[in-house]
Amino acid sequence: MRLALALLLATALPAPAQDQAQTLSDIRRQLSVLNQEMAGLRAELQTTGAAVLGIEGSSFPDRVIALEGQLQELTARTEQLSFRVESVARDGGNRIEDLRFQLCELTPDCDLGSLPNPGPLGGAPTAPGPVASGPVPVQRPTGGTTAPPASTPELAVGEQAEFDAARALLESGQNAEAAQAFSRFTTSYPTGPLTGEATFLRAQALARNGQAADAARAYLESFSGSPQGPRAAESLLGLGRSLGTLGQTDEACLTLSEVLIRFPNAPAAAEAQQARTGLGCA
Repeated sequence: MRLALALLLATALPAPAQDQAQTLSDIRRQLSVLNQEMAGLRAELQTTGAAVLGIEGSSFPDRVIALEGQLQELTARTEQLSFRVESVARDGGNRIEDLRFQLCELTPDCDLGSLPNPGPLGGAPTAPGPVASGPVPVQRPTGGTTAPPASTPELAVGEQAEFDAARALLESGQNAEAAQAFSRFTTSYPTGPLTGEATFLRAQALARNGQAADAARAYLESFSGSPQGPRAAESLLGLGRSLGTLGQTDEACLTLSEVLIRFPNAPAAAEAQQARTGLGCA
């Protein structure tokens, strides 16, 4: 909660310079602690190569007693690690919620209630799909259309055609028109199988059109709608870059660090590190 409070105080609204400097210093210190916690968690989750359950004792009762002692120790360590993982996940969820509030403060017409709430962190993630890099990562399958997963509902009449038309505008460089088209699409099909991709591509169009604040909100909406989805890493990366463009360097550095923590093996992680270097993040 301390980290969540620090982020909330680091909003874009005017504040005394001394208080703001203290808040940003707290954020950097908390982030350093979080990175150390994550490194420790990864180390504890890796095997050491040591023998497992080396039971000593010559008699059966002695071996049973030794086994019970080791099982108790393992249980205690597992509970401790579980508590730490839950704490890190809870802090991460609080940071995302605070970013939603900060981004709404950047634009007067923002309705905080309209932004989707991110789900609880720390659950079993779904296997992410391929994550593309580049300013407009628009992938097409072999057949030339974007087919929804087998478990998703069927497309409505005209849904695929509208999505393809909006994507064509983006691919042709008509960014403002593409952003409007994707916005109409997500309004018309709020729960469709293509809506998540449309939200992400709308954020891309807004970013390329120089609308950094609107792009940040769209990236956050994309990430919050699917924190472990195929576009999650790119959405968080885009959010960090947009915050950097808006001059919120400390918030941008914090967000880009989340890409490295949550998606260390995704291509977006390398881009996030480059962006952090460009911003001079600590």
